[in-house]
Amino acid sequence: MPSSRSWWGSRTRQFRSHLRAHVSPLERAALASWVSPAQLEVFDAMHVADQRHGLDVVATLRDEGSTDPELLLAGLLHDAGKGDTGVWPRVAYALGQHYGSSVGSAARLVPGWSATLDRLRDHAELSAAIAARAGCTPRTVELIRHQDAPLDDDAGRLLQLADDAN
Repeated sequence: MPSSRSWWGSRTRQFRSHLRAHVSPLERAALASWVSPAQLEVFDAMHVADQRHGLDVVATLRDEGSTDPELLLAGLLHDAGKGDTGVWPRVAYALGQHYGSSVGSAARLVPGWSATLDRLRDHAELSAAIAARAGCTPRTVELIRHQDAPLDDDAGRLLQLADDAN
């Protein structure tokens, strides 16, 4: 487990990124050159913070030299299953992950948050199913499904590292 100081620093950065997230029209238009229309629909349906994060993960993967289209697509869409989740349920979920189930139990008392917290917990599987429906390859789907515990020692680990870096 990371030190409390580094964990808080990382979460503070994520919080700020979530609040400032945006995707420029140019960034959005550039996606059409390498994703299918169905995959672009998935991207468009994602929360803007997850869109921004996906683009940042792709940029990190490319900066590391990756040109693997399946890996890049997994990086772009790996959080699609989070849906329209706003910042506060994400904060509660992260606190519950770090400090224990009592935080998560308390957060479930907020009206409407129980399903949202379940979606955050299950987002890798949900994202994989969404990617499969959008025509992603089985390999891309599996990279997304196993984003937190990669089965692919190479591409899966690269995705995990790029995700953690952003």
